[in-house]
Amino acid sequence: MTEETAHSQPSFRKALGVFDGIAILIGICIGAGIYSTPQIIAGYLDSFPPIIFLWLLAGFFVFTSGLIYAELGTRMPSTGGEYIYISRCFGSSAGFMFGWAQLFIVRTSAAAGLSLIVVDYLGYFISFTKASRMITALAVILLFGVLNYVGIQRASVYQKFSTILKVGALFAIVALGLLFQGGHENLLSTRADPVGGSLVGNVVTVLMLIIFSHTGWERVGYPAGEMKNPRRVIPLSLTIGIGIVVLLYALTNMTYHRIMGMTEMRESQIVAADVLTVLIGPLGAAVIAVLVIVSASGSINGTMMTAPRAYYAMSRDGLFFKWLDYVHPRFRTPSRAITAHCLWAGVILLLRGTFETIATGLVFAILIFYGLSTLSLFKMRRESIGEEDAFRVPLYPFLPLLSLAMIFGLLVLRAYFAWQQSLVDLTFIATGIPFAFYWCRKRNDEAKAAAEQSDTPSG
Repeated sequence: MTEETAHSQPSFRKALGVFDGIAILIGICIGAGIYSTPQIIAGYLDSFPPIIFLWLLAGFFVFTSGLIYAELGTRMPSTGGEYIYISRCFGSSAGFMFGWAQLFIVRTSAAAGLSLIVVDYLGYFISFTKASRMITALAVILLFGVLNYVGIQRASVYQKFSTILKVGALFAIVALGLLFQGGHENLLSTRADPVGGSLVGNVVTVLMLIIFSHTGWERVGYPAGEMKNPRRVIPLSLTIGIGIVVLLYALTNMTYHRIMGMTEMRESQIVAADVLTVLIGPLGAAVIAVLVIVSASGSINGTMMTAPRAYYAMSRDGLFFKWLDYVHPRFRTPSRAITAHCLWAGVILLLRGTFETIATGLVFAILIFYGLSTLSLFKMRRESIGEEDAFRVPLYPFLPLLSLAMIFGLLVLRAYFAWQQSLVDLTFIATGIPFAFYWCRKRNDEAKAAAEQSDTPSG
């Protein structure tokens, strides 16, 4: 039975290919992180070698996790991504908690925070008051909500455009750094003492910041129901897309440090703009402003192309507001789920107000669900769940176990070195527990009543 006949409503349009999948991954990953975290990271370590080592280590972790998600996505190529894997392996309550965190904490917070980054860089060209800044940020969320509402194909056009531009621009920064240093010496070997804290605590903080810069790759599987051939699209999108991101991040960091050095990196608030100013003069600040606007807005768009599919899948399974189980008859999109995503992102924006506050705890929450998804793979393998002709993770079970160990280690260390913030993050997630009991019980009662009705002999 098809999704359309089962629900008496239109099905999703299968329009996405490999290039679309790569564009979604890169478009979400390369948001504001590569422009906002390197200068912060420089304050926690004393030189470039340990910094680039941690970027590459995090890149290895993300690539390994991408292989795991490639198998998960091809074993269960349905719209909803991690929600589908977690629900199938650990029950509807676990799946609900994942979806709850996505809608009320993780994905909507990212949209709200990135909308502020877009407006802040628009401020290079336009002067904003405090009120107009907030109104414009809300308008950015609305704009990309409308774009996704009217069709994933239209949203995909912007995603591909923003991806091509941001990748080309980052390669241009790297090329300019290698070819035209403006007489500036190579500062890769400079050193400076860390600002404080223990070495282990600093390394954990740095890894959290680096992983934040990579977040988004896992959402490639969310629109699987809209892919032409998910068994081909998902693995290729993950491996090629993550490879490009890791390479770009490593080269971009090398360029930053080669031009700025450790001390100037720490003093910079907009390191990419400062690097381009050194390389090509004042025009560099304007160029990087446009780049960050496109980059951050592409990440917002990519999130809206993916996250609402999880809310839709939850509602379709009877685990969320039934109102969200809806595919627009004309646009063939989960239009109500997209609307809910935009509304809650606007609420978070108005209530919390700053990028730093909005972004707090995202990585800690995301790592918890990375861990659950990785555990799902072991259960699927052991119990032969899903499609048997799916992509298979190489070096199983070594690579998944290594990934799981890294996730567990980061969670424990972060909880130890920042226990108060970790407790706050867990509290946000835990607010969904009573709702999980309600909706899971409601669905079970409905299923039981339906079974009893079907067993009752007709008159």
